[in-house]
Amino acid sequence: MHNLLMILQAPEPVLVAKNTYALLGAGIGLGLAIIGAGIGIGRIGGQAVEAIARQPEASKDIQGAMILTAALIEGATLAALVFALLFKILA
Repeated sequence: MHNLLMILQAPEPVLVAKNTYALLGAGIGLGLAIIGAGIGIGRIGGQAVEAIARQPEASKDIQGAMILTAALIEGATLAALVFALLFKILA
């Protein structure tokens, strides 16, 4: 009788699997977003430094464009972070 009560109180395997996959998907999505943003911002910085080295007189324009593009990438990364956390919370 004691074993039967333990079985009845155990969580449903389907629900546990669903939550596990949701958490796995949220983690993978968040990791890819962060890695992509890091690579993108790194490339932006590198290319901006190259451009400033070639044309030092245009450094203000290049720097402004670099900061704007990096901010857009950060915004997309922040949106991915929010979505991943929502998936984690709602799962």
